[in-house]
Amino acid sequence: MHFPIQLLTRYSILLVILVSCHNQGVTQTKQHFFISTTGNNQNPGTLQAPFASIEHALKTIEKQRETGTIIPSSIYIRQGTYPIKETLEIGNHLSQLTISAYKNESVFFSGGIHIPVEAISSASSPNSEYKQCTIDLKKVGINDYGKIRNVGFARPYGPAWGELFVNKKPMHLSRWPNQGMIPMGKVIEKGSVPRQNDFENKGGIIEYDSLRINQWKDEEDAWMAGYFMWGYADDMVKIAAIDTINRNLKTATATLYGYGDSKAWRNWYGVNILRELDTPGEYYIDRGKGILSFIPHEDVKQLEFSMLETPIIQLSQAQNVHIKNITFECSRGIGIAMDNTRQVVIERCVFRNLGSLGITVGKGIEPFADYLHEGTGNPKSGIVGSLQQHIYANTTFNREGGHDNSIIACVFYQLGAGGVSLGGGDRLTLEPGNNLVENCLFHDINRIEKSYRPAVHLTGVGNQIRHCEMFNTPSMAIYMYGNNHLVEYNYIHDVCLEVEDQGAFYYGRDPSERGTILRYNYFKNIPDHFNTCAVYHDDGACGLTVFGNVFYKAGKWNILLGGGSDNIFQNNLFIANPIGLHVDNRLQNWSKSLLDENGLYEKRLKAVNYTNPPYNTQYPELVTYFDNPSLPQRNLFENNVFIQIDQILDGKKQWINCMRTNWTAYEPLGTENIDKQIIPTISQETIINKLPSFKPIPLPEIGIQVELPK
Repeated sequence: MHFPIQLLTRYSILLVILVSCHNQGVTQTKQHFFISTTGNNQNPGTLQAPFASIEHALKTIEKQRETGTIIPSSIYIRQGTYPIKETLEIGNHLSQLTISAYKNESVFFSGGIHIPVEAISSASSPNSEYKQCTIDLKKVGINDYGKIRNVGFARPYGPAWGELFVNKKPMHLSRWPNQGMIPMGKVIEKGSVPRQNDFENKGGIIEYDSLRINQWKDEEDAWMAGYFMWGYADDMVKIAAIDTINRNLKTATATLYGYGDSKAWRNWYGVNILRELDTPGEYYIDRGKGILSFIPHEDVKQLEFSMLETPIIQLSQAQNVHIKNITFECSRGIGIAMDNTRQVVIERCVFRNLGSLGITVGKGIEPFADYLHEGTGNPKSGIVGSLQQHIYANTTFNREGGHDNSIIACVFYQLGAGGVSLGGGDRLTLEPGNNLVENCLFHDINRIEKSYRPAVHLTGVGNQIRHCEMFNTPSMAIYMYGNNHLVEYNYIHDVCLEVEDQGAFYYGRDPSERGTILRYNYFKNIPDHFNTCAVYHDDGACGLTVFGNVFYKAGKWNILLGGGSDNIFQNNLFIANPIGLHVDNRLQNWSKSLLDENGLYEKRLKAVNYTNPPYNTQYPELVTYFDNPSLPQRNLFENNVFIQIDQILDGKKQWINCMRTNWTAYEPLGTENIDKQIIPTISQETIINKLPSFKPIPLPEIGIQVELPK
């Protein structure tokens, strides 16, 4: 509600604008403060005499509320960049608060340091035709360069090392090759295998072909990154030594599954190598001397270096907080972290140039000391850490994500480790979180951490992702844990660009995770050179409803059903793909150990008391799960339309209840417009004439429905 200004209290120390509204005879007041880069914290915080910092405004409100009186407060921020050196903490005492840019002014919360362009020295590069720029970081007050660390599958989320941003564009550590990767050479020693409980952390020895790598022998801090064993598991490890005689390199540490070769997806590249500083967009820091070297894409107008490792804003126990029209940037860590919040709205904000992800809703887990695929850790606010590994071992973990929180019309790009980690709800009681991500744009969100760092990591119970667009990710777009979520009207395209054995929407290995609806989404342009798909039910995943989606050139398979039961596939359009649906009986062969007595599935079902309410009432079929769990059962496939699909079903017909009410057309008879994209298909009117039970898909409603911030 917008209140008219009724009274300006001129002589108040705070010069607070008081606005009255009447509700059942009770008079409430609302106060407004203003912040400006030209302000002064000795000012009263009015529009004419603003404060200088957001920190001071928050402390002013906090002190005022020590009396026990909570006056709803708004903080309006004038245009400019505001350095955030320590996390802005918003607790319950700062509830009923709005933080917003003033009108349409551009406001930036930066976790970094501005470097004067005058600090640059230019010189010819010894490795390149391009001019190389250098900066003595110590002379501009930067002594903390961050620490390059292991990042990858099953490693904890964490802050990035210090990064350079030129003209608001992220630079990347010098690397070879400059684009893409090279195949893994012959593996001489596999190294330790932590996935098999070998924690000796012994590195591997890998042969190489290119003589160029010989030049790295004397590099002090060279690393290699890539997919060393499985195509869904990226990693980044330090190179300990290079043997130029035998042309092999030794890694300083193990990787989760050990090092492997001879598979198309086993590729790597070298990174943080001074000799490879040779192309625009690269940088390197001599950490001993404090010298930053880089090659810019264009004339340098603005330089920033990220510093802050904790969240820019952290909310805990807060209620009715609205953060609007602010850009969060140039930090090593997270943009916003929140837990135990209620009715917090993040609206029309931009999250870019962050070293980690944009927003996390719910607590994370302190990073494990050992390199574990799964384990139990300590919950902590303000981080993600080893959350994924903890949830794998503790499937009912309540992240305390609060409820009725919304992330609306935000933009996420140029991030280090994904977009949003969304918690909320209780898996034991099936109480929903009702947390929402809506009308948000996600792209280019994995500069540092690649696989299992999705646009949205969806956890808990009863949360929603609606009207979003997600693209340009090396791995999945949505990674789901939990129950009764709703994922609808999203445009997901050009994802899974690097990985093997993954899907744009992915979940699995827990038959108690049921009740989620995936409807009215458009999946497009998912590469099929490896085993990828649009919707991946991994290792016995159950209870998903896939209704009214459009799949266009979406993976090797549009849907992969890996042995699970009680899934529903209705009213979908499958267009221009090698295979529509893959279904298998993996629980009778390579995954049968999941069904062992006291095995993973039994533990996960017992953890939710699956034979008792609320599980036996919401999912009555779950009570008899162990009667015959090894074969896919009760999977319904009806009212679907196949257009230019080479093979409709890859698998045995008895594994899926494929009704006669599916229709196949071998050529498109027209086009449809989905989110301004024209695709060859058949008009829905024609489909309904052929298949009267088909329900029209609301194509114009797919994708983002509002204007986003620039």
